[in-house]
Amino acid sequence: MAARAMKLSLIAVAASVILLGIPTPVAAETCYQDDSGRIVKRRRPGYRPIECPQEGEPARVVTPQAKPVAPESTAAPSRPLYQSQRSRNPVSPVPRPTMDDYVDSVPVPDRWRIVDALGYEDRWYDPYNRNILKADKPVRGDWFFNVSVLADTIAEVREVPTPVGGSTTGGPGSIDAFGGADQTVLVENVATEFVYYKGDTTFKPPDWEFRFIPVVQVNHVELDEVLGVDVDPGEGKDRTDRHLGIQGLFVDKHLRNVSTRYDFDSVRVGIQPFSSDFRGFLFQDNQLGVRLFGTRNNNVLQYNLAWFRRLEKDTNSGLNDVGESLRDDDVFIANVYWQDLGILGLTSQFTLAYNRNRESDSVHYDANGFIQRPASLGGERLRDYDVGYLGYSADGHIGRLNVSASTYLAVGEERPAAFREVDSDVLAFFGAAELSMDFDWLRPRLSILYASGDDDPFDDESHGFDAIFENPQFAGADTSYWIRQAVPLIGGGRVSLSGRNGVLPSLRSSKEEGQSNFTNPGLVLVGAGIDADVLPELRASLNWNYLRFADTAVLEVARNQAGIDEEIGHDVSLSLTYRPFMSQNVVVRASYATLIAGEGYDDLFPDEDAGYFLFNLLLAF
Repeated sequence: MAARAMKLSLIAVAASVILLGIPTPVAAETCYQDDSGRIVKRRRPGYRPIECPQEGEPARVVTPQAKPVAPESTAAPSRPLYQSQRSRNPVSPVPRPTMDDYVDSVPVPDRWRIVDALGYEDRWYDPYNRNILKADKPVRGDWFFNVSVLADTIAEVREVPTPVGGSTTGGPGSIDAFGGADQTVLVENVATEFVYYKGDTTFKPPDWEFRFIPVVQVNHVELDEVLGVDVDPGEGKDRTDRHLGIQGLFVDKHLRNVSTRYDFDSVRVGIQPFSSDFRGFLFQDNQLGVRLFGTRNNNVLQYNLAWFRRLEKDTNSGLNDVGESLRDDDVFIANVYWQDLGILGLTSQFTLAYNRNRESDSVHYDANGFIQRPASLGGERLRDYDVGYLGYSADGHIGRLNVSASTYLAVGEERPAAFREVDSDVLAFFGAAELSMDFDWLRPRLSILYASGDDDPFDDESHGFDAIFENPQFAGADTSYWIRQAVPLIGGGRVSLSGRNGVLPSLRSSKEEGQSNFTNPGLVLVGAGIDADVLPELRASLNWNYLRFADTAVLEVARNQAGIDEEIGHDVSLSLTYRPFMSQNVVVRASYATLIAGEGYDDLFPDEDAGYFLFNLLLAF
């Protein structure tokens, strides 16, 4: 009974409150008010918290809990980034907030001028910190300027087979075909790059780009024999030369974006660098041309459509000689890069190239007076040729295995052949692959290369593979003796058995000024190497390559010497690269290589091993 009486009393009290309007205590609700007096119930940046006013009562400001006072600052007070600029009178009911309430309508300074306001200073001589010459901020509007300077110093002591002078010799008693092999070379290159471009390049290419790359070179060479540095024996056994080459001069225009991910189309016109594949086996040069390029499918596909009209090269520096007329030698290239095609992590590349040469109407001598076109091989016949290249390359990794490979099929016609006054059909093959794997600070490598050779120089077919302008980064690259040195075919014409910075034994007069030659002995290379990061600043590279000719029939005809063996020998090299600041601003490199001659090399040259020592210092700003 007592419990029932308690319930009835509570019901009675509640009914009296409702009927008589007796107030009951409730928790105060918090609203928010801006400087103009507008009141909302949602928390807003910059608004003051207040108790929500009852109908007919004024708003009461709620003092927020005091916060720790920050140290006094001398910087100018910053303006709230989201302070609303709109002024509205209080209305009832409260309107629903819009996006305009959350966005600042006053422009905010860009990131470069914010840095200026923080007191950072520019130092034009400091490439590591903020520098207007390094495109760290715009020079005007959204135009940027970047300048780079590279000083490349080379000192080289080498042993290369050298013929005695045809009319005289600098060494008494040198009556045979071969003279002293010692040579000394000093080279100083200073390359300066100026780039002026427009646009925000964080996620997309620049809207406009103007690039200019002049290179000044001074070189000095000393030989043991005369008639090596100049066709005039009176010039002696040494030569000092200098040249200004233009290795880059182009304008790049961003044509359009084709997706929200900034896939694009751009066009580039002028002297520009280009590589037809990952390792520079077919064509890697800085030539005058027009190139359309871009990306598709979120950068999964990249493409190039290019045409180049080749410039003459300076004889002694190898740089472009813009003072000479253009060669009648055109290169057309179309290629596509396709990422993760079939295998995740492996990029495939498909290449279609066409080399059209029409240089049969004139004879060309180099700056030292030696014939370059036609090559002094066979009958020194003026030649034209049309050769197409169909290629596939891959670069990336399959699991832990790093893979880089290229294959090319060359098909065309040369008119005439090197040893007969007949047209010859070109059909040649090239393949190369490098496999490597990383083990902490070690990377062992395996290399293999095959370039087909011509088995009969007197028929109407040319099976020796030759590139357009090779510059291979492969099997030790220029650390290798065979790749670094230009070995002349003494007694078989004034051509090189192997070109400088080239792997193919193409029997050209020179890589820079000569023509491609598809009547050559070809090459087989099997190599191994290891890269070791001994210290963060120091890398050691050891390489071994075993070399053989694919077929020596052409050499036997050129030298009028039967029974030349196919074995070239073992190429062993060691390179040390030191970066004292762990950057590319200062790089010191020293390398040594020797060619342990095989039977074929001994058949062509005196029975002695050849070698070279190279010191290289790079300073970059």
